[in-house]
Amino acid sequence: MSDISTDFNNGTLPAATVRTRNFPALIFGILLIVTVIGGNVLVCLSVHLEKALKTTTNYFIVSLAVADLMLAVLVLPLFVYAEFQGGVWTLNMYMCDGLMTMDVMLCTASIFNLCAISVDRFIAVSIPLNYNRRHVDHRQLILLSATWMLSLAVASPVIFGINRVLDRDPTECKLEDDNYVIYSSVCSFFIPCPIMLLLYFGIYRGLQRWEEARRVKLRTSIEACRKLQHAAVATALPPLTGTIPGPLPMPLPRIIERDLAQSRLDDTDDYIGQEIPYPRQYRENSVPTLTFNPQLHKRKRGKINNRERKAMKVLPVVVGCFLFCWTPFFVVHTMRAVCLTCNIPQSLMSTVTWLGYVNSALNPIIYTIFNTEFKKFFKKCFQSCC
Repeated sequence: MSDISTDFNNGTLPAATVRTRNFPALIFGILLIVTVIGGNVLVCLSVHLEKALKTTTNYFIVSLAVADLMLAVLVLPLFVYAEFQGGVWTLNMYMCDGLMTMDVMLCTASIFNLCAISVDRFIAVSIPLNYNRRHVDHRQLILLSATWMLSLAVASPVIFGINRVLDRDPTECKLEDDNYVIYSSVCSFFIPCPIMLLLYFGIYRGLQRWEEARRVKLRTSIEACRKLQHAAVATALPPLTGTIPGPLPMPLPRIIERDLAQSRLDDTDDYIGQEIPYPRQYRENSVPTLTFNPQLHKRKRGKINNRERKAMKVLPVVVGCFLFCWTPFFVVHTMRAVCLTCNIPQSLMSTVTWLGYVNSALNPIIYTIFNTEFKKFFKKCFQSCC
């Protein structure tokens, strides 16, 4: 073992030190790599080829996809190889340092891109008039650049040799400096995570206020329509030529008709069962008038509720998957650095590390499954391939 330690920088370990080959890890790792690469390549291609997807938010999603794609190409193969070797590192230690550098940088970039998406969406909800949805402006360029520059800054100590210590075990590839482990965990997770949660809570509250404002607008429009129709019936307008003779209510102002047609609200319970008591000839006349059909509104309300529920479910899915995948890793990772006497099994470290990498496969699904244009492009790709 001493001979190995004196020249571990340039040599490899003998095959005898390798424990049982982990074939399940190899199979799962290959599937994960293929899934991450396939999903994120589709995301990048869809934004590049589809004009409808060239929006500001999608550019942030592309940045996230690039980080996850680089992780799958530069980090996961070596990590899967080490797991296949039973957790024993048998390659050059310079390669280990390069792996740790790219691992820290790309995992941090993935998390920072998730945080940048939450900042972008918060801006879109809070100040929609100043938000550019079609072209990336200087504010968004700064946010995108800061995401990658900060990720590089977090990983830079590994580049400058903080991992090269005298008593380093050549059979393990890990971050050797406990202070750096705490520093990187705080910068990569424990600071962005609360920021992301606060921003998504602000987004949720902003959407709620927006919906409440639309409800007020809908009530006002309906009341205005009723007053106009009641006034039309009461004034006994002269008859107009139609399918059935008789006085007709005046046409509704277009702005009110537009408000009602564009509304996506279901808060119309107070109005559904209260039809205006028009004579039969008004209801059956060919001139368009405002009527409240309970069955029609029930169908419409169901459709509206489904859309609203789907839109609201995006936020907890995003936050839930992020916390589920990354919280165990950073808690265990930090605990190992803080509590030197704690015995953390290697199997637990491998499990939480795998879980963090799985998030890179989930990101394309989370950020595209609720977008109709993304789904259309994916279906078109699958149909052309099959």
